[in-house]
Amino acid sequence: MIDDSKPIFIQIAELIENDIFSGVLAEEGQVPSTNEFAAFYRINPATAAKGINKLVEEGLLYKKRGIGMFVAQGAPERLRQKRRQKFNDQYVQPLATEAGKLGIGVEELMDMIKSAQPIIDVGPGGSRHV
Repeated sequence: MIDDSKPIFIQIAELIENDIFSGVLAEEGQVPSTNEFAAFYRINPATAAKGINKLVEEGLLYKKRGIGMFVAQGAPERLRQKRRQKFNDQYVQPLATEAGKLGIGVEELMDMIKSAQPIIDVGPGGSRHV
């Protein structure tokens, strides 16, 4: 899973984020130690620690002295908000900009999105897929 596409510590942080977001790591659940990450991915423990510390700085993990790292309360929701913002920045804004350049109005753009339709309904609880 670790590759050369981006810094290893970022990849470690993203792996943990994905596990939190998907529920593999629950709120208040313990996160594997830096040594466990280092051994599993065959990386330097300092690199693993850097990835974990990034998540501590973001408030997604916290340390229980002498015990280890744990998932903070509210971490899944904070990740959902972070990912929604990233989705907006990476996909929606460029899409809207390009649509504007092409003279595509809001209604036409909505029709185009609906015709792509891998998602059939979006409600307050998230998405239901086809």
